[in-house]
Amino acid sequence: MSDQVYIRPVGFAPGPQSEHGNAIRLAGTMVYASRFAVILRRDGEVVERLLASVDTIDEVMGALPDEVGAEAEAQWANLTLAHPPMQLGNRAVALDQPQVMGILNVTPDSFSDGGEFMDKPGVQREVAAGMLEAGAAIIDIGGESTRPGAQPLWEGDEIERVVPAIEACSAMGAAISIDTRKAAVMEAALEAGAHLVNDVSGLKHDPRSGEVVAAAGCPVVLMHAPGAGGEDLHANGDYDAVVFDVFDTLRARRDAALEAGIEAKNIMLDVGIGFGKSLADNLALINALPMFHALGHPLLFGASRKRLIGALSKEAPVEQRLGGSVALALEAMRGGAQVLRVHDVPETVQARNVWRGLRDAALTDFSDLPG
Repeated sequence: MSDQVYIRPVGFAPGPQSEHGNAIRLAGTMVYASRFAVILRRDGEVVERLLASVDTIDEVMGALPDEVGAEAEAQWANLTLAHPPMQLGNRAVALDQPQVMGILNVTPDSFSDGGEFMDKPGVQREVAAGMLEAGAAIIDIGGESTRPGAQPLWEGDEIERVVPAIEACSAMGAAISIDTRKAAVMEAALEAGAHLVNDVSGLKHDPRSGEVVAAAGCPVVLMHAPGAGGEDLHANGDYDAVVFDVFDTLRARRDAALEAGIEAKNIMLDVGIGFGKSLADNLALINALPMFHALGHPLLFGASRKRLIGALSKEAPVEQRLGGSVALALEAMRGGAQVLRVHDVPETVQARNVWRGLRDAALTDFSDLPG
C-alpha cells in the first residue's frame, strides 16, 4: 500500500481576531486560514478526510499512519512559513503581499496580442515603461508562443527576439523574468540582464536548464505542464485527480530542482492554468490553490486572458476578457498567490490595492467582538 497525505486550507477569516487568534497567516501572506482538511490517500484513492483547526491540527496529524506523519508535519510547517523577499538584481520583491508581473510578449503569434510588439523596440520600451509606472514589480519577457498548436522555435531566433527587450527593460532598472524553456536562451537572457527564469516545462524540456539556473543562483518558476519531457506542453492531460496529480508533480519537479543544486529559497511554483487542462481541471486547481502552499514555496499564478474565461463568458474573445482576468487574479490573491502574471497591469494593480486595503482594515476591525 502507498499512503499520501495532503493538508488543504478550507476555512478562511478576514483576520485572526475573527477566530480569537485561532488562525494562521497562510505562507506569510495577507490571507488567514482557520480550518484545514487533512486528506489521506491510499493507492490513489481518498480513504480519510479529517477536519482540523489550529488548535486540533496536532491531534489530527497524530492519528495519521506513521509513514505519512513526517510529511504531514512538513506540510503544516510550510503552510505557516513566511517567505523572505525575492532578490532580483538590486530589487527585493516582498512576498508578504501580492505582486504583479507584467507580460511582454515579443512573438509574432501570441494569443493575447497577435504579435503587436514584435520587431518594434520603441513600442516594447513604451509598453514596459507603462507597466512599471502602473505598479508592476516584474516584467516577464517571452519570445516563444506556448499556446496549443504553436510551433517550436529555434533557440537562436528566440534569443534574437528577447535580448533587445531585456536590455531595454534593464536600462529602466526593471526586475526582469525570462519566459523560456531553453538553457541557451536562459544563459543569454541572464547575461543581458534578466534576473528570474520562468520555465513553463518545469525544467523538463532542456536537460541543461537546471544546471544553468543553479550556476546563476537566480530564482526560477517551475510550472506544471503535463507534456512528457516538456515537448508538447498540452499533451497527456489525463488526470486521476487533477489537484493531487499536479501537487505531486510539482513536488517532484521541486525535488529535481533541489537535486540540480538550485536553492530552495530560489524556487517558485505555478500550477499551470490552461496547460493540458480542461475547464473543470482549471477551476479545481484555482479553488484548491491554498493547498499548494504546503509545498513550501511562493506561488505564481497566471490565468490572464486565458481560454477558461471565454468558456465561462459566452466565448468572449481574448481582447474582451479583462473582467474575468481580474476576477481570477482576485481569487488567486484570496488563495495567497504571491505573484500574479497578467497582461492588464493597471487594472490588476488597482484591484490588488483595493483588496489589500480591505485586508489591512480587517486586521483592526474589532467591531464584531464583545467589549
